[in-house]
Amino acid sequence: MDRIDAMKVFVAALAEGSLAGAGRKLGKSPAAVSRAIAFLETHVGAELLHRTTRSIRLSDAGERYAVACRRILTDLEEADIAAAGERSAPRGRLTVTAAVAVGEALLRPVLDEFMNAHPTVSVRLHLLDRPANLIDEGIDVALRIAHLADSTLVALPVGEVRRVITASPRYLARNDPIVQPADIAQHQVVAMTHFGIDSWSFPPQAGSTMPRTVQFTPRFIVNSLRGAVASAVEGRGVLRSFSYHVAEEVANGRLRIILAQDEAPPLPVHLVSPHGRLSVPKVRAFVDFALPKLRARFAEWAQDCAPKAEAPRKAGKPKLKPKPKPKSA
Repeated sequence: MDRIDAMKVFVAALAEGSLAGAGRKLGKSPAAVSRAIAFLETHVGAELLHRTTRSIRLSDAGERYAVACRRILTDLEEADIAAAGERSAPRGRLTVTAAVAVGEALLRPVLDEFMNAHPTVSVRLHLLDRPANLIDEGIDVALRIAHLADSTLVALPVGEVRRVITASPRYLARNDPIVQPADIAQHQVVAMTHFGIDSWSFPPQAGSTMPRTVQFTPRFIVNSLRGAVASAVEGRGVLRSFSYHVAEEVANGRLRIILAQDEAPPLPVHLVSPHGRLSVPKVRAFVDFALPKLRARFAEWAQDCAPKAEAPRKAGKPKLKPKPKPKSA
């Protein structure tokens, strides 16, 4: 059996989550898929997959071997593309990852449009609230909201997002004012796992180098972004989130940004890809297609959450001083 073909079966099984899924994707029978995995296990002298009737799970050896297989198959794909040159059209499966919220709200619609424009490209979208290892996990492109330090990635700037504190006008009207971060400790809080469930940190005050940390006991803890935003809109308490999470609610007045003067600097947003992947036609085509759309949307969200200037007060008619009464003789 050809080892490269067997590697393709192995990687497909991991991507699809089952041997049957790998067979459907590659057009192979269940017996052929099982033979390919058995061939690789015999070749390396170790069990690669723990199999049950419904699922598969990588062994320790399988995890290491999967990383190597993905790299080898990627190198082969890039070699084919380099040989084909400009004649190679976008085709095959594009694998993309993003955080759940921005992936659902923004990236999925862009991918829908991209697939309409490129019928020979299929897409696998991983929505993960954790940073994926693009090379080890065989991912072509990621949308990341963070300061990037990995020099093995090519990063293309998309925009930036703020970490904002919001509450509903109704909540703010019936509770004590919040004029500094420390005031939050006396308020009800809607807390989300990724933004701190018992404390929030703020930049140092002028003249200090120590960040300000506000401890609180949350009234409501939720691991769903939609649930947290809906709860804040209903007046349940104060919420911390990314600005794009609440852009629509801020724009229509259902939430109001507070403590804007105490926000941390915005976080950059990038499309990132492993070195060399941008030369792959399907990846290059997607980046060229998606980048202007993503930049426009993040700019729109930034505008929705921009600090609103207070409306100028209307000048009333000047009051006339009453004329002094004439003194009686």
